Amino acid sequence: MSFSHIPVLLNETVDGLSIKENGIYVDGTAGGGGHSAEILKHLKNGKLISIDQDPDAIRHVTKRFKDDPNSIIVKGNFGDMKELLNAREIFCVDGVLLDIGVSSHQLDTSERGFSFHEDAPLDMRMSQSGDSAADLVNTLEYSELARIINNYGEEKYASSIAKNIVKSREEKPITTTLELAEIIKNSVPQKVRRDTHPARKTFQALRIAVNRELEVLERGLDDAFELLNKGGRLAVITFHSLEDRIVKQKMASWCVGCTCPKDFPVCVCGNKPKAKLINRKPIIANADELEHNTRSRSAKLRVCEKL
Repeated sequence: MSFSHIPVLLNETVDGLSIKENGIYVDGTAGGGGHSAEILKHLKNGKLISIDQDPDAIRHVTKRFKDDPNSIIVKGNFGDMKELLNAREIFCVDGVLLDIGVSSHQLDTSERGFSFHEDAPLDMRMSQSGDSAADLVNTLEYSELARIINNYGEEKYASSIAKNIVKSREEKPITTTLELAEIIKNSVPQKVRRDTHPARKTFQALRIAVNRELEVLERGLDDAFELLNKGGRLAVITFHSLEDRIVKQKMASWCVGCTCPKDFPVCVCGNKPKAKLINRKPIIANADELEHNTRSRSAKLRVCEKL
């Protein structure tokens, strides 16, 4: 299957990065290379380091940008960005883009096990290595399964779903996406089944747990900000509230200045803001993009600049 992915908020993201033609930039989640391609168009003698942990993505962008001298392709996790760049003697950059979450290719390739619409091995590993979703649902204790589904999926019926997963696996291991989707469907009220697909939140939760997405995001944000030059920008696209909350809070913490009590006549803490927000509110897709790419409907872009 060919690697296809429509980049979300493309123009808004590139504008937010304020690209310099001789600058050094990082696309920490290269995917199909849509954002990378647009960044490369703006470079003259600069460099773009495109990182991805998915072997499919690496093969695709390596082929796509093989004739571009400004392109550097790196296989790895953006949570290890500083280590990956330092190993290549790159110690500071002018901008970083992170497009968080699962790619269209991963969703549309049924055998990757991200989708609950088609029967496939219960996998969900972005890196195609390590523990799979099947490993989690067949080995974790009830309490841990319920915690993951509740915290990462914000699923109201997490307890019932976890109980039925444990009950089902006692009879035989849960190995496919449709097996799990059916268990979830039978764990929620009839009304929930009519309103939306009942497996969506649980599948999201398991995907986040399998790939340690929130932990990786925290590390990746810190690495990205540390690597930025003064005036460098960090642009982050998120697709659900858990990710957006982390990005919002992290950027807000960098923008905090004096923390002295308001009744102090002068500042004694000496704290100064490390960044400024480029957009106070998240940028979302316009009507035209929503019409052509339904997956952009939940996307939020936040951008900050290092001071």
